Amino acid sequence: MRQIVFTRRRFLLGAIGTVAMAGCGRLGRILKGPDVSPDDAGRYVWPERPDPNTWTGNGLTVAWIGHATFLLRLNGTTILTDPAFSKRVGLRPLGLFTVGPRRITPPALSLQDLPELDLVLLSHAHMDHTDKPSLSRLPSKPPVILAYDTSEYVEDLGFDQMQELHWRETAEVDGVRVEALKVNHYGRRYPWDRDRGYNAYLLSKDGVTVLFAGDSAYTDRIAWALKGRHVDVAILGIGAYNPWIHNHANPEQAWHMFQDIGARYLIPMHWRTFAQSDEPIFEPIERLKRVAGTATARIPLNSIGQTWTLPG
Repeated sequence: MRQIVFTRRRFLLGAIGTVAMAGCGRLGRILKGPDVSPDDAGRYVWPERPDPNTWTGNGLTVAWIGHATFLLRLNGTTILTDPAFSKRVGLRPLGLFTVGPRRITPPALSLQDLPELDLVLLSHAHMDHTDKPSLSRLPSKPPVILAYDTSEYVEDLGFDQMQELHWRETAEVDGVRVEALKVNHYGRRYPWDRDRGYNAYLLSKDGVTVLFAGDSAYTDRIAWALKGRHVDVAILGIGAYNPWIHNHANPEQAWHMFQDIGARYLIPMHWRTFAQSDEPIFEPIERLKRVAGTATARIPLNSIGQTWTLPG
């Protein structure tokens, strides 16, 4: 009983700490959600709906479900990244409600509409990337690959196969080679927590290679780790940089990282989904397209729910 009381107290203290760190004004905007300007109102629409039943088993097909959640079919292997389907993500004091960012665009698929999964990737333990309510309601319990020292957060959710990877460690699931890479971020889940692992993942199968970067501020670490290696698609965050630039790259930095990696295509993520920061909803993609200039064709997904297949 003393342990239960202690845990609940820590949750309450964590919620109070979140309020204190965010500041009353910013917290109010996070809980309410951002205002939609008249210029954005016409673009603020229900997302497109992917249809995984039509996907083939060859090559790479990617659909953006929202935030850092992608559904990929990589040469026959179906992968879900950082599943976040909840209306809010954050602390749950006493398990009664969630204190944290509100969803501003619904997920492109419901949990019930997901196909059979072969692999789930969790980049790090932050609540918008390891969302326990979403993970607990997945229709199946496939193998999970996580960052170092983070499996304790999901060990009670019914997954039979879990493997933690530290930087440069690898695993193989259904013929997909998964390599963990270091990014520029941090791993604490709670204010009182110790630092834990935080990964990007390089996925390779039958000659197709995808980088899923999770969260990262600007860094040249990924480019150095991948120097001389072929990358077809880099999935990089472009949002939540104002004021969190030390933890999340802005669009120009993401484009620079993409160019340094030398990937063929860039798929942007971590924008338009949750009210986490102060930049306008559509600013990240507008800035990314400006910096890309005449190369915008290399950005094949720019709206939640879109589906794209890698050209042969």
